[in-house]
Amino acid sequence: MDAYVKSSLLQWKEEMMVQKQELDEEYERLKADLQLYSYKFGITKQVIQSTSNDKIVKNIKTTYQIPFEEKFNELKQSLKDIEEKRRVYQMFVEKIEKASEMEEKV
Repeated sequence: MDAYVKSSLLQWKEEMMVQKQELDEEYERLKADLQLYSYKFGITKQVIQSTSNDKIVKNIKTTYQIPFEEKFNELKQSLKDIEEKRRVYQMFVEKIEKASEMEEKV
């Protein structure tokens, strides 16, 4: 394989791996945030179920439950988006590796 092609492919692979690593880190952060909001939403829901005062329940729902649920759903969607991006960058890495291997055989 031409040295230039080989080094260029390796450099590109490294760039893709850096991108994927950044996505992996963001994924882990989002996953932790999702878990946190899952707890917040669950605890709020339990408190509401144990509260009989409608005015307090309404206040808790407005102040905590609805925003927590919205944030939870937003994080869930973001996690799905990051998963897709991670998959794409992993495909890049695999395809570049395959191209490098094929070039070495030639």
